[in-house]
Amino acid sequence: MLTKRIIACMDVRDGQVVKGVQFQELRHAGDPAALARRYNVEGIDEVVVLDVTATLESRRTLARTISAVAKEIFLPLTVGGGIRSEDDAAAVVEAGADKVSLNTAALSNPSLITTLARRFGSQAVIVAIDAKRRDSGFSVYVRSGTADAARDAVEWARQAEACGAGEILLTSMDRDGTRAGFDCELTLAVSDAVNIPVIASGGAGGPEHFLDVFTRGCADAALAASIFHYADTGVADLKRYLSGNGVPIRL
Repeated sequence: MLTKRIIACMDVRDGQVVKGVQFQELRHAGDPAALARRYNVEGIDEVVVLDVTATLESRRTLARTISAVAKEIFLPLTVGGGIRSEDDAAAVVEAGADKVSLNTAALSNPSLITTLARRFGSQAVIVAIDAKRRDSGFSVYVRSGTADAARDAVEWARQAEACGAGEILLTSMDRDGTRAGFDCELTLAVSDAVNIPVIASGGAGGPEHFLDVFTRGCADAALAASIFHYADTGVADLKRYLSGNGVPIRL
């Protein structure tokens, strides 16, 4: 059985880590390199850096921040935000990323997923899906969560996989920053629809939420930000809790 992964996410704006609630009211949460250094010691399995305003401000992810983080960790690093072309992705990889995350650009140009998968391998291409509940389903949002793409999240996940995506980074906008728990219904719907790993994101507030999304939501990995940034939940303690409850985890 494959082990489940615990991932720390750093939302970066102007070179600093920020965190908000439901993609709004961003507040300072630390220095990217300093946090990366801490996570490397604490035993996080992977780190994700997302330039949360790159798409809105029409600029590339800051290579300087990526390089600073990459120097501090010896584990997989994913970078996303403002990656619109093969050249953008190559620049991110050159700066130290192991994987790239596509969101708005993938939806507007699905062939970009295929292009990057052919160049870097599917394992290096993550498609991020920001979803909100709507009626009986889940709608995809783009441009840092500001625009409804009028697409069903489950259907888009299937298409992204068909185009060559190696993973889905699935964020519940309804739960983001609330610490009310992951949206297991959303996670399970996408996990059941694809054959690639699904990373659950949005709503982590404590160890029981990770257990819930790994068991009920069938997530392959779970991502969190604020509970790790502010040291509310220790990584080692979280992993021991999950292992003690039968979740295969890398201790």
